[in-house]
Amino acid sequence: MGRWEPNARGRLEQAALELYRERGFEQTTAAQIAQRAGLTERTFFRHYADKREVLFAGAHLLEEAFVDALSHTPKTAAPIDAMASVLETISAVFLERHEFSRQRQAVIVANAELRERELIKLASLSKALAATFRSRGVSDPAASLTAEAGIAVFKIGFERWVDEDGDRQLADFLRESLAELKVVAAGR
Repeated sequence: MGRWEPNARGRLEQAALELYRERGFEQTTAAQIAQRAGLTERTFFRHYADKREVLFAGAHLLEEAFVDALSHTPKTAAPIDAMASVLETISAVFLERHEFSRQRQAVIVANAELRERELIKLASLSKALAATFRSRGVSDPAASLTAEAGIAVFKIGFERWVDEDGDRQLADFLRESLAELKVVAAGR
């Protein structure tokens, strides 16, 4: 096995996505993922706690990116404007990730356990954003409402983006979703 070849995480990620699509998430084992990647099962477990984490290992990095982006917006910005800035910044994380994101989302949508894990990830993002809004002086319920609304915009925009062919950037879908939320909130 090619244990010493570079990019073990990337190879495991790609192998997992291929196998999840071919066999389904439930029918795929960590050993099969490692074998497809040309690695040992032990190497798999050095990188991931279990086969779900191949799909969610970057959740903490995404949360850090959301919080960092919010921390760098002007404190004078209205909460919804700060959230718009965060979404614009976050979209850059996905610039070259459309195909991976599309494949990942298809696996998640096909499995109830993974859908639940995705919702937990989104709830964690919202909680972290609400705490950051509060630390910037935004009181509740505005802090929580803005965070929840921002994550809803992200979720809807992301889902629309992965359903498309990749010609448009995620930022376009996030802007459209935020604009639609503003229309809904205005009662139009």
